[in-house]
Amino acid sequence: MPAVDPDPIRRYRYTAAHRLGGDKQFQAVFDNKLRKNAGPLSVLALPNTLDHHRFGMTVPRRVGNAVTRHRIKRRLREAFRLNQQGWPGRYDLVVIVHPHAVLPMMKYAQLLAQAVDQLHVVAEKRRARQA
Repeated sequence: MPAVDPDPIRRYRYTAAHRLGGDKQFQAVFDNKLRKNAGPLSVLALPNTLDHHRFGMTVPRRVGNAVTRHRIKRRLREAFRLNQQGWPGRYDLVVIVHPHAVLPMMKYAQLLAQAVDQLHVVAEKRRARQA
Protein backbone atom coordinates (compact mmCIF):
# COMPACT_ATOMS: atom_id res chain seq x y z
CA MET A 1 0.00 0.00 0.00
CA PRO A 2 1.51 3.38 -0.97
CA ALA A 3 2.30 5.93 1.71
CA VAL A 4 -0.33 8.61 2.09
CA ASP A 5 0.84 12.19 2.35
CA PRO A 6 -0.90 13.70 5.41
CA ASP A 7 -1.06 17.10 3.71
CA PRO A 8 -1.51 16.43 -0.02
CA ILE A 9 -2.81 19.92 -0.75
CA ARG A 10 -1.06 22.86 0.77
CA ARG A 11 -3.50 25.57 1.74
CA TYR A 12 -2.17 29.08 1.64
CA ARG A 13 -4.67 30.80 3.87
CA TYR A 14 -4.75 33.94 5.94
CA THR A 15 -8.04 33.92 7.82
CA ALA A 16 -9.16 35.68 10.97
CA ALA A 17 -7.76 32.74 12.96
CA HIS A 18 -4.28 33.64 11.66
CA ARG A 19 -4.48 37.23 12.92
CA LEU A 20 -3.54 38.61 16.29
CA GLY A 21 -6.26 40.90 17.49
CA GLY A 22 -6.65 43.09 20.47
CA ASP A 23 -4.29 44.73 22.89
CA LYS A 24 -4.07 41.70 25.21
CA GLN A 25 -2.73 39.40 22.50
CA PHE A 26 -0.20 41.96 21.29
CA GLN A 27 0.85 42.78 24.86
CA ALA A 28 1.41 39.08 25.63
CA VAL A 29 3.85 38.86 22.71
CA PHE A 30 5.62 42.08 23.78
CA ASP A 31 5.89 40.81 27.38
CA ASN A 32 7.54 37.56 26.27
CA LYS A 33 10.69 39.53 25.28
CA LEU A 34 11.68 37.17 22.49
CA ARG A 35 12.82 39.49 19.68
CA LYS A 36 15.01 39.36 16.59
CA ASN A 37 15.82 42.08 14.10
CA ALA A 38 15.94 41.34 10.38
CA GLY A 39 16.71 44.33 8.22
CA PRO A 40 14.03 46.98 8.73
CA LEU A 41 11.83 44.53 10.69
CA SER A 42 11.79 43.62 14.36
CA VAL A 43 10.00 40.31 14.89
CA LEU A 44 8.67 39.36 18.32
CA ALA A 45 7.39 35.87 19.10
CA LEU A 46 5.42 33.95 21.71
CA PRO A 47 4.97 30.16 21.38
CA ASN A 48 1.32 29.17 21.05
CA THR A 49 -0.56 25.88 21.35
CA LEU A 50 -2.46 26.20 18.08
CA ASP A 51 -1.73 24.26 14.90
CA HIS A 52 -0.73 27.41 13.02
CA HIS A 53 1.16 30.67 13.42
CA ARG A 54 -0.68 33.92 14.14
CA PHE A 55 0.48 37.26 12.77
CA GLY A 56 0.19 40.90 13.74
CA MET A 57 2.12 44.00 12.76
CA THR A 58 2.68 47.59 13.68
CA VAL A 59 3.63 50.11 11.03
CA PRO A 60 4.08 53.56 12.62
CA ARG A 61 3.53 56.81 10.75
CA ARG A 62 7.23 57.59 10.58
CA VAL A 63 7.57 54.72 8.06
CA GLY A 64 5.80 56.84 5.44
CA ASN A 65 2.45 58.10 4.27
CA ALA A 66 -0.69 55.96 4.32
CA VAL A 67 -0.09 54.59 0.82
CA THR A 68 3.45 53.45 1.70
CA ARG A 69 2.41 51.95 5.03
CA HIS A 70 -0.45 50.02 3.43
CA ARG A 71 1.81 48.75 0.63
CA ILE A 72 4.25 47.40 3.24
CA LYS A 73 1.39 45.80 5.20
CA ARG A 74 0.03 44.04 2.10
CA ARG A 75 3.45 42.68 1.21
CA LEU A 76 4.13 41.47 4.76
CA ARG A 77 0.72 39.74 4.97
CA GLU A 78 1.33 38.04 1.64
CA ALA A 79 4.84 36.96 2.67
CA PHE A 80 3.36 35.49 5.86
CA ARG A 81 0.50 33.77 4.02
CA LEU A 82 2.73 32.09 1.45
CA ASN A 83 5.56 31.01 3.76
CA GLN A 84 4.08 30.29 7.20
CA GLN A 85 3.74 26.55 6.64
CA GLY A 86 7.47 26.12 6.14
CA TRP A 87 8.42 27.83 9.39
CA PRO A 88 9.37 25.82 12.48
CA GLY A 89 7.24 25.73 15.62
CA ARG A 90 4.00 27.58 16.18
CA TYR A 91 4.20 31.20 17.30
CA ASP A 92 2.24 34.36 17.75
CA LEU A 93 4.33 36.85 15.77
CA VAL A 94 4.33 40.63 15.90
CA VAL A 95 6.33 42.51 13.28
CA ILE A 96 7.40 46.07 13.99
CA VAL A 97 8.35 47.92 10.83
CA HIS A 98 11.10 50.55 10.95
CA PRO A 99 11.47 53.32 8.32
CA HIS A 100 12.85 52.06 5.02
CA ALA A 101 12.22 52.09 1.28
CA VAL A 102 9.54 49.60 0.28
CA LEU A 103 11.04 46.18 -0.55
CA PRO A 104 9.76 43.45 -2.88
CA MET A 105 7.49 40.88 -1.26
CA MET A 106 10.10 38.11 -1.61
CA LYS A 107 12.61 40.16 0.37
CA TYR A 108 10.08 40.51 3.18
CA ALA A 109 9.52 36.75 2.99
CA GLN A 110 13.27 36.12 3.36
CA LEU A 111 13.55 38.53 6.29
CA LEU A 112 10.57 36.96 8.07
CA ALA A 113 11.84 33.42 7.53
CA GLN A 114 15.29 34.36 8.80
CA ALA A 115 13.85 35.99 11.92
CA VAL A 116 11.45 33.10 12.66
CA ASP A 117 14.26 30.55 12.33
CA GLN A 118 16.42 32.51 14.78
CA LEU A 119 13.50 32.99 17.17
CA HIS A 120 12.75 29.27 17.09
CA VAL A 121 16.33 28.43 18.12
CA VAL A 122 16.18 30.89 21.03
CA ALA A 123 12.70 29.70 22.09
CA GLU A 124 13.85 26.05 22.11
CA LYS A 125 16.87 26.94 24.24
CA ARG A 126 14.62 28.83 26.63
CA ARG A 127 12.17 25.92 26.82
CA ALA A 128 14.99 23.42 27.47
CA ARG A 129 16.38 25.61 30.24
CA GLN A 130 12.98 25.82 31.94
CA ALA A 131 12.39 22.04 31.75
